[in-house]
Amino acid sequence: MDDPIIDLQSDHYFMGEALRQAARAYAAEEVPIGAVIVREGRIIARAFNQVELLKDATAHAEMLAITQAEEAVGDWRLTDCTLYATKEPCPMCAGAVVHVRLARVVFGARDPKGGAAGSALNLLQFPGLNHQCEITNGVREAECRGLLQTFFAEQRERNEQVRKQAQAN
Repeated sequence: MDDPIIDLQSDHYFMGEALRQAARAYAAEEVPIGAVIVREGRIIARAFNQVELLKDATAHAEMLAITQAEEAVGDWRLTDCTLYATKEPCPMCAGAVVHVRLARVVFGARDPKGGAAGSALNLLQFPGLNHQCEITNGVREAECRGLLQTFFAEQRERNEQVRKQAQAN
């Protein structure tokens, strides 16, 4: 029996592309979150967190990807698109997702403290809003979570070294 062919339409594949973006954020010393937006089986936007780089609190991977996708589509409505993000969207990003009317959101790691796709709250399916979208969570969760945990462990270690250095002086 032949080995299975890689399904380039699968959630696993597209989350891998979002993870590539998260790795770019990691390399830039940004919180390692990546996002891609897919339309008709093709990636139309790719982005990673650039809050520190751009000195812009709104420069989350999802927000940057949404802007790129709007440009690619030629409209602010993204009704036939899917967002893949390595971490559950925050309230700001979830609000943007609802506003642009994305059909679906797929994410890897949950955010119990600030996730707005079902963990802390669920803006993506809030009954009073003009749009709700389908949610798929836990795709490549261990990889997504592991990248975040490693990043923040390194940040804590770096901060501890700086603190010790300051005390020594």
